[in-house]
Parts: sequence; structure tokens; C-alpha cells
Amino acid sequence: MIVKPKIRGFVCVTAHPNGCAAHVQEQIDYVKSQSPIQNGPKKVLIVGASTGYGLASRISVAFGSQADTIGVFFERPANNGRPASAGWYNSAAFDTAAQKAGLFSKSINGDAFSNEIKQETIAAIKAHLDKVDLVIYSLASPRRNDPVNGEVYKSVLKPIGAPFTAKSIDTDKELIAEVTLEPATEDDIHNTVKTMGGEDWDLWIQALSAADVLAEGAKTVAYSYIGPEVTYPIYRQGTIGKAKEHCEAQAKAIQQTYGIDAYVSVNKAVVSQASSAIPVVPLYISILQKVMKEMHLHEGCIEQCHRLFIEKLFVDGPPVLDEAGRLRVDDWEMQPAVQAAVKQVWPHITTENLRELADFQGYQDEFLKLFGFGLPGVDYAEDVEIEVDLA
Repeated sequence: MIVKPKIRGFVCVTAHPNGCAAHVQEQIDYVKSQSPIQNGPKKVLIVGASTGYGLASRISVAFGSQADTIGVFFERPANNGRPASAGWYNSAAFDTAAQKAGLFSKSINGDAFSNEIKQETIAAIKAHLDKVDLVIYSLASPRRNDPVNGEVYKSVLKPIGAPFTAKSIDTDKELIAEVTLEPATEDDIHNTVKTMGGEDWDLWIQALSAADVLAEGAKTVAYSYIGPEVTYPIYRQGTIGKAKEHCEAQAKAIQQTYGIDAYVSVNKAVVSQASSAIPVVPLYISILQKVMKEMHLHEGCIEQCHRLFIEKLFVDGPPVLDEAGRLRVDDWEMQPAVQAAVKQVWPHITTENLRELADFQGYQDEFLKLFGFGLPGVDYAEDVEIEVDLA
């Protein structure tokens, strides 16, 4: 069938298999053009491996460190003439490319929060890898079924303590307008922490440790974000921020309990399916991209992940951490000169000057690439096979 982009709100409900494959190959080519990861991991589990930072991590360790990988995710296969999700096509393309390169790759599709998927993953590690030396945790889900008590938790994007009003962008209509978000309840905070905090990360490490599939000297990394002051009320000081704080505390608990090196990596703001859903953030990213591109500092997920592994985590001596014990690859974003330039633009941006003062076209292009659209060399007018198998 011929697949075209269909956007509803902040989600594209179609994905192009050939375009997703081209996007994956683009990231592989980047990693292969860079220096290899010295003393990097060789057997890696990525939980949340199909898009964004999780996918970029898988690509980086595979093609930058020649690592065998197992990726876990929850994606939709093609069904009844409907294309699969972008994450499904990304993972299928990665499997194919890894196997062509002589690397082991296995993709497990299912609810990563469940005990069943944890056990299926452990069985795959024992069968194919024996033990893993790196575990990347990169889940970003709006809901979680608790495997212990059976409850379903749903995360929310809300400020805490008081309403929050700020400029935001309607990406469909390309309109700048103020948005007001009402404060979270205690239940909202609790549910968000249960969904997006460090509890499931800990359960994964607990299960892997109990099964004796963590190699001696293994490391684990979960991804986080802090961001600028303009997004603090909706992010770092909001419900998601509480979840991220819980994740950071869990890193210390994992290290103490299981005796493995556990880190939180604070990454920069990038165009992703998750960030597109957060009010204010797409506008901030549009401005930030223009500033960082002009300063030759712009990075996407793949550049971030590869720099994380080369410059911060797998280095001679101990990993490069901040005062709170976190890995920081948002360091370029948070440079005073970058943030000062963003702050200078923020009060003046309007619907009329959006494309002049921000890189909104770049934001849109990156958003469509997440779903396999707008990639060079892909013929979007031709019929494509939407049924694609995972490895």
C-alpha cells in the first residue's frame, strides 16, 4: 500500500516501513563514522528499545562497540491493512542491519512492566548472551500495570501546588497561545511516580540479579531530563519531575542493593513522541534547535547517546558525573550562552514570527522522521509491504 502521514494532535498514526528503515540506517551511518566506544559493552539489554533514546542506545552500542543486543518494547504490528507503529518498523530494520553486520539481535515485543516479559527476556539472555554487561532503561509510557498488586497507574503532565500558565504551540495549527494547566492532586503525583519513576527499573534489575544474568562489573543507565527554568513548573517541578527524582534515588538504591553501577543520564531536549505531548516543551525545543544549530551544538538522540558512551560512561577512570552523581549530556543545552539566547527570544515569539525566531520547520521535519517520513532516497509514492517481521 501507499503510506502517507496522518497526524492527530501530537501523534502520527501511520508509519512508513522503508522510511523508518532509512532513519535507522542514517543513525547507523553516523555511529560508524565516529570513533568506536573504547572498552564498551558487548552484551546489552535495552528496555524501551524501539524509539528515541532507547533505539539510539541500541544502535550506538551495536555499531560503536560491536555489542550483541536484546531489545524490549511494546509496539503494534501491521494489522488489517493498517501499518505497524514506527517502533515496530525501527526494530525490524535494526534487527536486519545488526544481523547483516554479524551481530546478534533479538527483539521482544510485550509489556515490559509485566513479570512475563521479564522472564521471557531472562530466558533469551541465558539462551543467547549468558549474561549482560549493560542494561539501558528507557521506558516512557503513559500507563503501567503493576505486576505486584495488579493496579493500573496513569501518569499526568501537571504542575504541583498552583496552576501554571505559559506560552505553548499548537503544532497542528502553528499557533502560539497561552496554556493553563491546573495543579496535580496527591493521587496524580502518586500515579505518575508509580508509572514513570524508578520502581520498574528496580524490578528489572532485581529479576536480572536473581537470575544471575548480570555480568561482573555490569552497569545500568536510566534516562532523565531537567531542562530550563521556563519548563520547570510543568516538568522538573511538576509530576514528571517527581518521577524523575524517584528514578535518581532508585539509582543509588540499585547500586547499594545489587552491587552494580547504576546511573541516571540527564539528556537534552529532543523531538520525540514523548516530548511532543508536553505543553510548552515543543515551543522550547523549536527555539532551542535554532540557537544550538547556529552555535553548531545541535544534537539528536544518536549524537547524544554516542557522546554519552564515549565521553561520559566508558572512559578511562570513573564515569564523568555531576555533583549529584548523574551523567550529564545536557551540558551543551544548559550552557549559559545557549540558555541566555533562548531566554532572549522567549518573550518576543508570536504566531507571526515563529518561523523567523524558532526552528519550527526543523521541529516538524524531525517529528515526521520519527515515523519514517521525509527521509531522502525514499519513494513515498510507491507501494510498500507493510507486513514486516521482527527477528
